[in-house]
Amino acid sequence: MHVQIAAVGKLKEKYLADGIAEYAKRLKPYIKFDVIEVPDEKAPETMSAAEEAQVREREGERLLAQIKPDAHVVALAIGGQLWSSEDLAAQLDKLGTYGSSHVVFVIGGSNGLGENVLKRAQQKLSFGRMTLPHQLMRLVLTEQVYRAVKINRGEPYHK
Repeated sequence: MHVQIAAVGKLKEKYLADGIAEYAKRLKPYIKFDVIEVPDEKAPETMSAAEEAQVREREGERLLAQIKPDAHVVALAIGGQLWSSEDLAAQLDKLGTYGSSHVVFVIGGSNGLGENVLKRAQQKLSFGRMTLPHQLMRLVLTEQVYRAVKINRGEPYHK
């Protein structure tokens, strides 16, 4: 199985990069895992709704250009489905067995994801109604992918 995280913006905080690197190292014996970063759109701090939509669409175009046509896309969106760790494990197991063994989780920038990305996604996943920093979300998602792999293997990490 090949799992990717496609995200807007460069990871700036060392502690987040270190955490992601640690889980990526732990995933190495089990699956192919990598992170794709695309540049965020330069934009003023305050924008109209139309300008925000344009930023999301441009960032979305960059994300979509990095996603292979046969990939199963899961967009992280506040309005998405709520999954438990076991649900994520079951989804990955099902996709690996019956669907696509290439899964891409997409994380938008500070303005969220554009409609172009949401339309491309086969699924939308929410980690809850709270807004988390998109850079922190990369670490949380990477840990959850690792947890899902351990659940599917019946190994003791998950408690």
